[in-house]
Amino acid sequence: MVRDHEVSAQRGGSLLNTGERGFDAVVYTISSILLLIVLYPLIFVLSASFSDPVMVMNGEMWLWPTGFTLDAYKEIFKYDAVWTGYTNTIVYTVVGTLVNVLMTTLAAYPLSRRDLPGKRIIMFAITFTMFFNGGLIPTYLIVKDLHLVNTMWAMVVPTAVATYNLIVMRTYFQNSIPWELQEASLMDGCSNTRLLIHIILPLSKPIIAVMVLFYAVGHWNAFFNALIYLRDENLYPLQLVLREILIVSQSSFLDSSGSTFGMTEKLLLAESIKYGLIIIASIPVLIMYPFVQKHFVKGVMIGSIKE
Repeated sequence: MVRDHEVSAQRGGSLLNTGERGFDAVVYTISSILLLIVLYPLIFVLSASFSDPVMVMNGEMWLWPTGFTLDAYKEIFKYDAVWTGYTNTIVYTVVGTLVNVLMTTLAAYPLSRRDLPGKRIIMFAITFTMFFNGGLIPTYLIVKDLHLVNTMWAMVVPTAVATYNLIVMRTYFQNSIPWELQEASLMDGCSNTRLLIHIILPLSKPIIAVMVLFYAVGHWNAFFNALIYLRDENLYPLQLVLREILIVSQSSFLDSSGSTFGMTEKLLLAESIKYGLIIIASIPVLIMYPFVQKHFVKGVMIGSIKE
């Protein structure tokens, strides 16, 4: 009898191991397919930016560069607006992210406190803005009345706080930092400001990293506010410059760049320029992500849990 039970247990364990291995195989297969689906366009764009545009348009290049050339990047680097847009975008991203994280933290922490009177009403008013807003024209009129049109601050102030990010950060404070720790600090004579700076923020590095990534990527990719509020081309962010090149003034860009190519060559070069601009615009985000990746998953998962 004992031996029969042992044999049955071994068979059950063997079946369980086989099932687990099969499940793992399915998961790895699906993950590999999804990875290829996501990774292939990135590799294709990178390769196309270094490839002969004739071969790209004829479909001769499908993964690795063919007919290696740097003509697209040479043309891009001749265009001063690209560098101006790059500088502007870096400024908007750095300043905007600092403002975003500061404002979000200053709003999320008090709303996470149990002793804040009327916080339910405040949270309702904040959440209400996720579903209803005044619309584009009233928003533009407010920005105009604040004299922010055609200034750097038009790219920062209207998006100073994202409601979703505020809710995520508030939830993180509630679920990840014990209220008893805050009560003990206050009983020991710690002020609210000191509590926030010396206790709460050091314990909140994961969610701060997530907020930095969310806000920074948002500012880096932003172009609609610039399209609405900015008139001076010297204030254009990189994404708006890229839009002007790819959609509005592509031919004038090629003519002003001093190129000696013929019309056909210019049209072909324009295809490579599109890919080159995408790579140039994506490099900073790709560089930044690995530095916050270790905090990213933890901050998102903990901050997304609702009490």
